[in-house]
Amino acid sequence: MINEVQTLIDKYVLWLKDKTYLRELEGWVEITTPYLDRHNDFIQLYITKDREGSFLISDDGYTISDLEFTGFSFDSPKRQELLNVTLNSYGIQSDKKTLSIKASEDNFALKKHNFIQSILAINDLFYLSSPFVSSLFLEDVMGFLDTHEVRYTPKVKFTGKSGYDHLFDFVIPKSKEKPERILKAINRPTKDQAESFLFAWMDTRDIRPKESTSFVFLNNKEFTPGASVLSSFKNYGVNPILWSNKDDYIRELAA
Repeated sequence: MINEVQTLIDKYVLWLKDKTYLRELEGWVEITTPYLDRHNDFIQLYITKDREGSFLISDDGYTISDLEFTGFSFDSPKRQELLNVTLNSYGIQSDKKTLSIKASEDNFALKKHNFIQSILAINDLFYLSSPFVSSLFLEDVMGFLDTHEVRYTPKVKFTGKSGYDHLFDFVIPKSKEKPERILKAINRPTKDQAESFLFAWMDTRDIRPKESTSFVFLNNKEFTPGASVLSSFKNYGVNPILWSNKDDYIRELAA
């Protein structure tokens, strides 16, 4: 089994390399990644070197500006807190609307990975949100767990075998009845979001307790996950929970 998982991870890294394109700009290099944003456009990063010789990775202000352009506002303390928690979890700096992170030659791959994951997380966190939406999906999941007295630790980061860091929304500790359970909330269950989480799960699974299991909450209030997304989770031992069926898993999570 471990060889099969290692092969999958190697294929994932090869796919990432083959589908990444570079374009030189004036003093910068534009990186087009194979990851898609909420508009199904490829996520682009911009790299330059500062005076100290460090690499600066930036989104040129696109992520936050795009959310604001489509009507989303960070005017509430809760939304600003969720944004800051997400950025801090990946070590991302925010200067007004521009997101950035510094990297050295040795840790560039890790920092670039964290930067892309942060953009994916922000896109998913605020997808379909607007000034008329009273809550976000992550808040809904947290409220569900709290209501049913599920013990959890929020926003837990594990380092995988690849050396990459992976952020999980909740970890339910082991009990007498159940093993450790790792949870992720996905607001927009697309193929990219599924693959991103599956890579994180496969990369960290062997360094977690052997009995650990994984669950993913899928928001199907506005967006119905495709059959291929659901089957991909099941094929790799992840338990998908459709939000409309969440009550069926109360005992499994609260035990």
